Amino acid sequence: MNQKIQAQFIEIDETKIAVLERKGKKQPGLFWLGGYRSNMMGTKASAIDILADELSLSAIRYDYSGHGLSEGDFFQGSISVWLQQSLIVFKKFTNGPQILIGSSMGGWIAIRMAQELKKQQTNIAGIILVAPAPDFTKTLLKHNLTQTEKLSLKTKGFVEISSIPYTHLLISDGDKNLVMNGLINIECPIHILHGMKDEVIPYQHTLQLMKHLPLNDVTLTLIKDGNHSLSRHQDIKILKKSILNLMTLKG
Repeated sequence: MNQKIQAQFIEIDETKIAVLERKGKKQPGLFWLGGYRSNMMGTKASAIDILADELSLSAIRYDYSGHGLSEGDFFQGSISVWLQQSLIVFKKFTNGPQILIGSSMGGWIAIRMAQELKKQQTNIAGIILVAPAPDFTKTLLKHNLTQTEKLSLKTKGFVEISSIPYTHLLISDGDKNLVMNGLINIECPIHILHGMKDEVIPYQHTLQLMKHLPLNDVTLTLIKDGNHSLSRHQDIKILKKSILNLMTLKG
């Protein structure tokens, strides 16, 4: 039976950040990183928490500033801001090796976290990327803006695409966090899941990402009828299997 846990709040740069911490007796722990405009109560995040409970693993999920239960102005958020929050939550709530699990933008942040943690000689057991969106502010957003959208970005400071706002801050800061501009030197197993019917982050973006990852310990699973969210029952089964496979590799 899944034991319910209550959100707790920590203060980062004078902003209250909501965290759900499930304590566990076994390792590795699971660390969830959600997508842009998502929250830690989503289907995939909740499924990971249930799996952790079943396996006596720790599981950490949290809401970026401006998301979900966390405070803060969404329009002041950026990859750098949310990366820093992720690293602080990671340091405060995890112990021992962890599997980073990042969805969409969370995949980008997971890669950046792994890079920063490597500098600190912190052990990462593995990374799972679900429909990852590294560098999306440049390759999928900035390069595809219409002249009208560029004008809106300049005059208003943000642009709305399919009713979702993207700020000038987010886009300009994204350039400081690009990862698909050389070898991504991460020394842990990486599993990537991507739906071939993803209309938000095309799976071809992941094929480009693969060119920047190490040659060994990288597994790609393409889900032929999967969309961007990969939240169906069959998608969750594949995600859980990927977690178990990584645990076996590190076992």
